[in-house]
Amino acid sequence: MRNLKLKKVRPVATETETLHKNGDDLGLHLVGGSSVEESSSRASLHKVKETPGLHVMGDLYDVKCSEEFMVDADLLREHCLKLVKDAGLSTVGEFFHQFDGEGGVTGMVVLAESHVSLHTWPEKNYVTVDVYVCSYSQDNRPRARQLYQSLIDTFKPDFEKSHAVERL
Repeated sequence: MRNLKLKKVRPVATETETLHKNGDDLGLHLVGGSSVEESSSRASLHKVKETPGLHVMGDLYDVKCSEEFMVDADLLREHCLKLVKDAGLSTVGEFFHQFDGEGGVTGMVVLAESHVSLHTWPEKNYVTVDVYVCSYSQDNRPRARQLYQSLIDTFKPDFEKSHAVERL
C-alpha cells in the first residue's frame, strides 16, 4: 500500500473542504475554486446526486470533560443519542463497549444518514471522533457540523486536529 501524506490539515470551516490529488500527496482545498480539475470533479459529483455528504474526523487531545464520559459506555451512549437527535439526525442502531479495568469506550451510532463513532483513551486524555453524513434527500452537512461541534463541547479538548472530506 502506498504511504499517503496530508499536506495541510485545518479545522473544519463553515465552507466544505475536500481532499484532492496533487502529485503524490493529498491536499485540502475549499470547494468553489475555478480550476478545470475541480470543475470536472464537481460535474461528476452532480451526476451522482445533488449535494455531497460530509465526513468530519477529529483527534481531541488533553480533553477536560467529566471522567465519566471517558469510561462509562452507558452514559456516553445516552449522551451521543441525545446529540444526534438534537442535530436533527436519525438513529437506526447503536453499539457502545466499555473496556475492562482502566480502559475507555468505543462506540458507534448508526444513522439513517450514515454514522458517528468515537473512541476514548482515558489514560491519555485522548478521543477520536468520526461524523459522517450523506445528503441523499437533503443537505445534512450543517447537521454533521453541529453534531461534531457538540462532541467537541462535550470533551473540551485543549487541542483539536480535524479535517473534513466531501463524500458522494
